[in-house]
Amino acid sequence: MTRTAAAQICPEFRNPPANRNKMEDWLRRANGEGALLVVFPEACVSGYCFEEKEDAARFAEAIPGPTTDRFCALCSELGIWLVFGMLELDGNRIFNSAPLIGPDGVVGVYRKVHLPFLGVDRFTVPGDRPFEVFETPIGNIGINICYDAAFPESSRLVALEGADILVLPTNWPGKAICYSEYVIATRCLENRINYVACDRVGEEGGTRFIGNSVIYDYTANELARASADEEELIIADLDTEAPRQKRLIYIPGVYELDRIGDRRPELYGRIAEE
Repeated sequence: MTRTAAAQICPEFRNPPANRNKMEDWLRRANGEGALLVVFPEACVSGYCFEEKEDAARFAEAIPGPTTDRFCALCSELGIWLVFGMLELDGNRIFNSAPLIGPDGVVGVYRKVHLPFLGVDRFTVPGDRPFEVFETPIGNIGINICYDAAFPESSRLVALEGADILVLPTNWPGKAICYSEYVIATRCLENRINYVACDRVGEEGGTRFIGNSVIYDYTANELARASADEEELIIADLDTEAPRQKRLIYIPGVYELDRIGDRRPELYGRIAEE
């Protein structure tokens, strides 16, 4: 079992120092509760609702950089793994990214693939790396960010790469409650995978975010849910062994399902057409 936490916080817009301090406080709280994996919201270092690329670029950082350096030291001190959202600067390009950091440093970085025409995503570059799963002692971890959850291919590819846990730093606006209530559970059921969706709360740039961070297990059973408007920590113990068995045998030889093995990819070509 991997004790996993989602830290639903309200970041301060354009204030990375304050946000890093808040994240450290919540990371230490989660560690005190025995969590080995902690997830924070999308773009929680800088905020999300930028109106100009130049403004967003001022708050983007390279990886490694000040934020990842700080949390590498903290994860080493606490013996913990961490995923959080930030604006990543690579040359003159800005990515909406989520690093995975462990006790030995940065394990990997995911760059958001699917970009809505909304907030800072109007000025970021689509992720240029394949969906990757990062092997760790606490399980195989895959990452999506916010809008990626709307595309079943995002979670399916992570599942095919062997993820035990899929984490989703997100900023869900007002009408996105269906993702917390239905979509994430559906992704679990489709792929037999644990799922941790960490949203933010509060208001920024006239947008109110809906909270409702949630943790589901690989059977789409809801294990923990946060409120709509409070900063809080939700925690659940996730089985990282059971999701690796994709074939479900209810009655041997009579009733068996395998949502991975029963696929017909030879008939799915249209899905990958531009």
